[in-house]
Amino acid sequence: MKIKRLLVINVPIKNCNLSCEYCYISALNESKKGCAKFNYSPEYVGKCLSEERLGGTCIVNLTGGGETLIPKEMPQYIYQILKQGHYLEVVTNGTLTNRFDEIAQFPKELLERLEFKFSFHYLELKERGWFDKFFENVKKMRDSGCSFTIELMPYDKLIPEITNIIGLCQRELGATCQITVGRNDLKKDKDLLTTLTREEYEKTWSVFNSDMFNFKLDIFKKKVTDFCYAGLCSLYVDLGTGSAKPCYGQLSNQNIFENIHKKIIFEPVGKHCRQPYCYNGHAFLSLGVVPNFKAPTYSDIRNRTCQDGTEWLKPSVKEAFSQKLIDENDEWTNMKKVCYELAYPIKFLKTAIYDWKEIYEKVLKRR
Repeated sequence: MKIKRLLVINVPIKNCNLSCEYCYISALNESKKGCAKFNYSPEYVGKCLSEERLGGTCIVNLTGGGETLIPKEMPQYIYQILKQGHYLEVVTNGTLTNRFDEIAQFPKELLERLEFKFSFHYLELKERGWFDKFFENVKKMRDSGCSFTIELMPYDKLIPEITNIIGLCQRELGATCQITVGRNDLKKDKDLLTTLTREEYEKTWSVFNSDMFNFKLDIFKKKVTDFCYAGLCSLYVDLGTGSAKPCYGQLSNQNIFENIHKKIIFEPVGKHCRQPYCYNGHAFLSLGVVPNFKAPTYSDIRNRTCQDGTEWLKPSVKEAFSQKLIDENDEWTNMKKVCYELAYPIKFLKTAIYDWKEIYEKVLKRR
């Protein structure tokens, strides 16, 4: 099994059953803004995301702005994507038991390619008395054959709870949770979400020995200047509409659901990243969209080895997450890169016009 691409799929949901203080959706008062709208059925979307159309087996990530699993349709979208042969990561707060009950009934051969990224919102779970619910759902999916990881947002108010958090994770799941790096999405430059200095922040949270934290902090606010193959090796797709772009920070350049027979555009970002830094580099860079960039594997970012020797990632998912995408995509010659860069202004103009039309059409539909 070889992995061809990374697909990051946005689930159009801003609702959430939690109210985390550090969440930008909560900060913008958008956490109760309506139900998710899907223009295409799960079965149709599955066919649009076939291995044949995408060029091979992919790692697919499903993430909502709010809680990913709130829409009742999500288990069927998950089923149909897995049915195509892909490896699927679902980001969730782990509290919607009925969704996990439904997913746990999927065939074993599908569940073996499914991994859950459980966001561990410690204070919210503590205040609501939901620790048991959270860990029961994690264990339910683990025992059903799925892989999982537990990820904590290192927020200042959690500092007095660090020892309790580590102990709880070790008791319940045999290992300490991974932790991310908090960024302030309300600011253009996306600074660290903390009142600590960077040195204090690193010292405080390094006790988790998290490869994810170490890597994300290492690349924090560092602009990648090498040629980037995001767009060739990856896509960012809206599950509701099919609108797609090379990665988070680029303009939309196509709709991959409108015409299932239309060839998908896979063109690299090159040296035209529009973000201040690769703030989701823990996925893009670890999976190798910048070939010469030194990075751990995505497996390193997500996995933990438990006290009994078992691992959070099952063997097939661990193998998929250990690969580098450029190995299945031809690295360009210097001449090809130069020619692409020379043609880029025209490509960008076409993309900007497409993106503007897409936004304009959305505005008209709301009226």
